[in-house]
Amino acid sequence: MRKEYDFSKAKRGSVVPVATGKTRITIRIDDDVLEWFRNQVHAAGGGNYQTLINQALRRVMEQGAEPLETVVRRVVREEIRGMPKGSRGRRKGGAA
Repeated sequence: MRKEYDFSKAKRGSVVPVATGKTRITIRIDDDVLEWFRNQVHAAGGGNYQTLINQALRRVMEQGAEPLETVVRRVVREEIRGMPKGSRGRRKGGAA
C-alpha cells in the first residue's frame, strides 16, 4: 500500500454504475414479504430476489387494476362462504 494517494481526479458516486432503464431506490418491505421472495429464489436454485420482485410488480402493472366493485364483490362472497349456515339468512324488514 502506498503512503500517499492522489485523489485529485477522483469523482464521488457509486462504484458500480446503474444499468440503463434502472433506478436505485430505497423502499421498506415487510420482513415476511422479503423472506418469501428470497425463499422463492432459493427454491429455484438461485437468482436474484430483486429481479423476482420486479417481475411480480410488472405482472401487476400489465394486468391492470381490478375494478373496486369486482374486489368488493369477491371479498363479500368469500366472507359469506366463511359464515356459519344459520347466519346467512335474510335481513329483517327488507329484501336481501
